[in-house]
This record gives sequence, C-alpha cells and structure tokens, in this order.
Amino acid sequence: MADGTVPRLFCFGLGYSASHLARRLLHRGWHVAGTVRSAEKADQLREQGLEVHLFDRDHPLADPAATLAGTTHLLISVPPDGQGAGDAALDHHGADLAACADQLHWAGYLSTTGVYGNRDGGWVDENSELCPSSARSARRVQAETAWRRMHIDHGVPMHTFRLAGIYGPGRGPFRSIREGKAKRIDLPEQKFGRIHVEDIGDVLEASIARPDPGAIYNVSDDEPAAPADVTQFACELLGVEPPPLVSWEEADMSAMARTFWQDNKRVDNSKVHRDLGVQFRYPTYREGLQAVLQAETQTPVERRS
Repeated sequence: MADGTVPRLFCFGLGYSASHLARRLLHRGWHVAGTVRSAEKADQLREQGLEVHLFDRDHPLADPAATLAGTTHLLISVPPDGQGAGDAALDHHGADLAACADQLHWAGYLSTTGVYGNRDGGWVDENSELCPSSARSARRVQAETAWRRMHIDHGVPMHTFRLAGIYGPGRGPFRSIREGKAKRIDLPEQKFGRIHVEDIGDVLEASIARPDPGAIYNVSDDEPAAPADVTQFACELLGVEPPPLVSWEEADMSAMARTFWQDNKRVDNSKVHRDLGVQFRYPTYREGLQAVLQAETQTPVERRS
C-alpha cells in the first residue's frame, strides 16, 4: 500500500472464486485470512499460507475484534441462507464490521446475475430491475440489499459483483462428459452467461485498484451462449462425440437443476470494461474451455466447493 503497510484481506467464505483471489493476493505479498466451514478445508488452505477460521451460521467467529484487526479489504462470499438479514456474516458480525469501517479501503460482495430473473433472452445491465425467479436468487437480492445498507449506514466501502456461471480448472464440463453424464438440451434460444475464475480475479483486483463504493458490476463474458453449444465445443476439445440433443420435456434433471434453466437473458458487461478497464483473458467459452482443459491436463485438480 502507499504508506508501506501490508494490505490485509479478510474473506467471509473461502470458496472457489474467493480462494482463487486469496492465493493471487498472497503471492503479491498480502496477508490473507478468511473462513471455511470444515476443519479439513481449513487445514488445506493453511498449508497454502492463508490464515483460516471456522465459521458458519451456527458458529460465529470466537474473537471477531482480534480476527478482523488491521483488515484493509473485505470480501463476502458466503451464500445467503434466508435467515435474519439473509447472510450469516452480516447477522453475526455486522456490528463488528461497522466498527472497523474506517480502516477498510475496499469491500466486495459476490452476488449472481440470477437476481435479474428471466428476460426471455433480453439484455440486462446494472440498472435493470431485479426480478428473481427462484427463492435462491431472491435470497441474493435480500443479502445484496443488506450489504448495501452497510455502505449507506456505516460507510463500509461496499462493491457488488453479479457473477454469471463460474467455471475454471476443476469446475467445468469435462468431468461430466468423461463420466457420460453430460446433457445437451435442445433450447437454442436459451442463453446463459459464464465467467472464468481468472477473469473474476481480474475484475476484483481492478476494483480494488479503483474503488468506487456503492458500485455494482455485472461479471459475465462477452458471448452469452446456449449450454448445448458449450457442451458440444467441450466434446470437440476432448475428441468425443457429443451427447444427443434431447427436448426439455425429456431431460432427466433434478428440480434444483431445472431452476437454473428458468432464466433466459443476456448480461451486458460493458461497465467492467469501461469503468475498470478490464479486458477478459477468456472473452468467450471457447478460449476459456481450452485454457481449462490445458490446466486440468497439466495438473489434475478436484472441483473445489
């Protein structure tokens, strides 16, 4: 930092995307701390050099003042659960975070483009009305609103990032294809956005470098695409025949899986390009999947939660 002090990031929820950013910043000389729900995951991340604490709805931080002391940057990545304000970190430690607002240079909340709901293939941007079409996305809206109040009421420099479908090494279509579980549903007009975890990291780092408290950013790639097209391309990369197209009615999916197909929209990402100066490493699924396959081939990884 400008004054020579070591920046300190604290992440509520060291999941797939947050862990990726955490490792990046750790390699840049930051002190990085955060929370997980299991002792096994905590041990894995400690071996990588992170300071890790156990936390969930039933187990708040034991000594939040000491744990958060010196934190300069804050990332919220825990999923909302619909209880209280919808976010366990805010319910348990909102007062603690408000108390250290003056020391925070930046705070970010990882949300989802699911808050926009279904637009029948139309475009949405950060000013579009929020119309969640599932209870899961409605909880995201509730949590977004609660964290935004932390900025308005207490000066926490909050930024909101609405992420499209996240993929990257260990989290993509290749495993399901190899295991014969991949599906191609014949809905060519159904468009989804995606975002590679490396591009999420670039957006977050750009925002940290150019803080604009209260800002909202859509984080989605440059080409919304039908899932069947993505699966077909992944199969081509593997050199295997793609699964046959099936109708929506014939598709064998769980109720949970079907909720992801309720929304059909295109997400405008021009704000991250314009305001943050970010040019994606993987502007479409084609570049992204090629990179994922190369990474998984070089260093096999297991999917991270």
